[in-house]
Amino acid sequence: MLTERQELVLKLIVEEYIKTAEPVGSRTLSNVLNVSSATLRNEMANLEDAGFLEKTHTSSGRVPSDIGYHYYIEKLLNDHNSQQEGYKVIDEIFEQANVRRDEAIRQAMNLLSQLTNYTTVALGPSAYGSKVKKIELVPLYENVCMILVITSRGHVESKQIIIPDNTDLDEMKRVMEIFNEILFDCPISKVSEKLHYEISRERIKEIMIYNQSIIDTFLDAFTKFTQSKYYLSGQNKMLYQPEFDNIEKVRELLGFFERNDIFRLVENTEKEGLTVRIGKENAVSAMQDCTVITVPYALNDSENGTIAIVGPTRMEYKRVIPLIKYLAKHMSKLYKE
Repeated sequence: MLTERQELVLKLIVEEYIKTAEPVGSRTLSNVLNVSSATLRNEMANLEDAGFLEKTHTSSGRVPSDIGYHYYIEKLLNDHNSQQEGYKVIDEIFEQANVRRDEAIRQAMNLLSQLTNYTTVALGPSAYGSKVKKIELVPLYENVCMILVITSRGHVESKQIIIPDNTDLDEMKRVMEIFNEILFDCPISKVSEKLHYEISRERIKEIMIYNQSIIDTFLDAFTKFTQSKYYLSGQNKMLYQPEFDNIEKVRELLGFFERNDIFRLVENTEKEGLTVRIGKENAVSAMQDCTVITVPYALNDSENGTIAIVGPTRMEYKRVIPLIKYLAKHMSKLYKE
């Protein structure tokens, strides 16, 4: 257990390091605290011995360790003292009239990235456990249609598809009627299996034999429906952080984002509440200078989505945590509506 003065020293070091990205020395602290530099050096040494601070090779100053950041977040932060910057513009996004849910979420993720200068992620609902209730084909323009799938959970999944050349639209509509009949109440995760089974039966075989690519197009669309909706914004924001001035480190991090590995990092965290994984707690080497904060939001009574923010371990926790929690409340309201 830290003493009151040690907690104050740790808090000041964390907040100064977040602000400057420079190791903090006793002289900097003595300008704020009415304590001698010798006493402060002693307290800093004790905090280092206890694992809350680390000493860099290039300076006599200290920087917070992963443990120090956690102590700061869990013991020394108070949401009531957080800045309210950005809250009004978040409200405005969700107060817009006639804006589709997907578009509101996309705007919110972009805004959160702009407000924080970090990378933001949202995982929406997965259709995996849903059942098909109705399928519609909506012509958009030449050779392009939209498949709409209404699920048992009330989700409307959509996928734009390219129709093969020389395809008769009336024939496509007849196929849709048959699909609606054979796929009604079929779990979306079983659609591929069900279609392959039915294709071998004479009724669909006669219709589809002239163009297998139509079936392939539908199967591809349904495969996409079983996946979660992903929203990612601000992948390049990390390049502007001083921690990532090493070209190899930047290349590794950008590769991590480009492969969409970030989604696997935040998946299946929706039941854990607010989580803060700092530095080496992220098993992936590309993320060991980063913090990943995740917050769940309610999709319905039984499902949650996840919002995540990715930044350096030197993240502005005091502002970011209340902001992401505030956004999660709005996201929950969006799905209730």
